[in-house]
Amino acid sequence: MSLFHLFLVAIIQGITEFLPVSSSGHLILLPNLTGLQDQGQTIDVAVHVGTLLAVVLYFYRDVGMAISGLPRLITGKADTPQSRLALLLILATIPVVIVGLILNLTGLDDAMRSIKVIGWTMLLFGLLLYWVDQRGPSQKTMTEWNIRDAITLGFWQAIALIPGTSRSGITITGARKLGYTRHDSAKIAMLMSIPTIAASGLLLGAKVMADADAQIARDASIAAGLSFVTALIALSLMMRLLKSVSFTPYVIYRVFLGLVLLWIAYS
Repeated sequence: MSLFHLFLVAIIQGITEFLPVSSSGHLILLPNLTGLQDQGQTIDVAVHVGTLLAVVLYFYRDVGMAISGLPRLITGKADTPQSRLALLLILATIPVVIVGLILNLTGLDDAMRSIKVIGWTMLLFGLLLYWVDQRGPSQKTMTEWNIRDAITLGFWQAIALIPGTSRSGITITGARKLGYTRHDSAKIAMLMSIPTIAASGLLLGAKVMADADAQIARDASIAAGLSFVTALIALSLMMRLLKSVSFTPYVIYRVFLGLVLLWIAYS
């Protein structure tokens, strides 16, 4: 792959992974709308690793807290803030792993990779985010995150396996619906992304490991590095803006892009 192509893929993944606009949808659209070749699963794994490292670094205190709680959780106890956070993140990840395996084994994940599907999900889930964000209460904070809410958000997150939905967007929508503040909804969604991205990365990584060579490894390293930097910047900006700005700007972008894609798909 050319350096320009790697740069495009990494920038798109880095910017869109944590913003509620769907990274997978944009990566699918790139070859469809530009005529460039599909970047392939190896590069997909690489840019996901880059964004994973970015969110781990940004929320390193919370990540460290969850990791430190794992030993106690393994003993069957979730009676400390650390072990409780670890438990909640695990429970929130189970639905997306199960649904993801089903879609992968049945081939439905590839069947949904179309401009028409992405157009509808961009539009409809964007409008849903706007409606929930404007009407939902903003009373709960992350300290009130509980087992029931973690499982509920896990099912919301599983919906994001439909291309164009946006993992962060649908999880934020679910958290806002449950009454969490905008900032804490985004924080919960970002923390939930860590085991989810790690799980999907391991699944894809197992598939492409046998086909890797020196050239692919070089391309993957460049893509991972670029997506890491871009994702860290995008994540920092979004979390800061949420203190004073709603999700409406992202909704406007989703609706506009969704309408354009539907026009292309049906014309």
